[in-house]
Amino acid sequence: MTIASVTRRAWVREAVRRIEADFQRSSDTHLIPLPLPGFPGIDLYLKDESSHPTGSLKHRLARSLFLHALCNGWLREGSTVVEASSGSTAISEAYFARLLGLPFIAVMPRSTSPQKISAIEFQGGRCHLVDDPRAIYAESQRLAAEAGGHYMDQFTYAERATDWRANNNIAESIFVQMRREPHPCPAWIVASAGTGGTLATLGRYVHYGCHETRVCGADAERSVFFDHYVSGDAGLTLAQGSRIEGIGRPRVEASFVPGVLDAMVKVPDLWSLAAMHALSVRLGRRVGGSTGTNLVAALACARALAAQGQGGSIVTLLCDDGARYRHSYFDNDWLRAQGLDCGPESDAVDAVMQRGEWPEALRRSWRLAGDLA
Repeated sequence: MTIASVTRRAWVREAVRRIEADFQRSSDTHLIPLPLPGFPGIDLYLKDESSHPTGSLKHRLARSLFLHALCNGWLREGSTVVEASSGSTAISEAYFARLLGLPFIAVMPRSTSPQKISAIEFQGGRCHLVDDPRAIYAESQRLAAEAGGHYMDQFTYAERATDWRANNNIAESIFVQMRREPHPCPAWIVASAGTGGTLATLGRYVHYGCHETRVCGADAERSVFFDHYVSGDAGLTLAQGSRIEGIGRPRVEASFVPGVLDAMVKVPDLWSLAAMHALSVRLGRRVGGSTGTNLVAALACARALAAQGQGGSIVTLLCDDGARYRHSYFDNDWLRAQGLDCGPESDAVDAVMQRGEWPEALRRSWRLAGDLA
């Protein structure tokens, strides 16, 4: 074995040790019950991923991606790590890059919130902004090649980097935390799709564990995932990027695995933000837009259970903290400028939770597929 090989292997071992030590210093995220008076016998829980060190669900993904890259021999000492990301994944990857002493570049749409950009820079990363959201992939590849570094490519590797059988993935964590609840095996688990990796992990774990749980994917308005689920067309594209940061894609990503899903809900952005505001009031703290998307889809699952005269539990994800969006989703001028002023809709979502009263405007505008259709 050459000196260079010994040195490289020693660096990889130390890098893995640092990531695993960081994991051991972290506790699991909370599971928060959210009362639904409008749906007697149905319990809703929020898996609060905002409590990770980098503040979002993507902390799990970033850790998995770094371990995957290290164990595949794709990272070396001094490697520049490049990622295509709308923000949260980049924040988390910047954290792990700094932990390993590696330079990090995030390639993001120019519309990404200033708070996310600041958070990446706080972790020592550099932000490279592009005007066309569809250009982030090629630009990331170009920058990685130019630097002699590694393009992490979350959209390809998210579903394969995570150990979906166990190893404290998010699915295993949910089932462990539900053990002493009135309905310990969830009737539904609901999550939105950014890369699709979390949905793949949830769906695979449910099948592997032989659980009766069904998995529902939530999609944003400007995204192709729902239509791909319905049509099977992997060539679908959109010219616009999603307005709900962190979820929704203008193309079908390799990590999106529709076969693990039992249903999908396509939620209009207006109603995602309305649900975000309604939930923020109920929790007494701000949550992000993707959590609003998840909530609408979870309520669709509650509606289906109630229509069938069934009770049970539903678990969905609180993806990140709403403080990251104070200059967008929580700014009334921004909402009006985007045509997303959602005051009446927020009241309507609250009425769904409180009294089970469904607004006709939501039922006309959302799209349901699979077991919810």
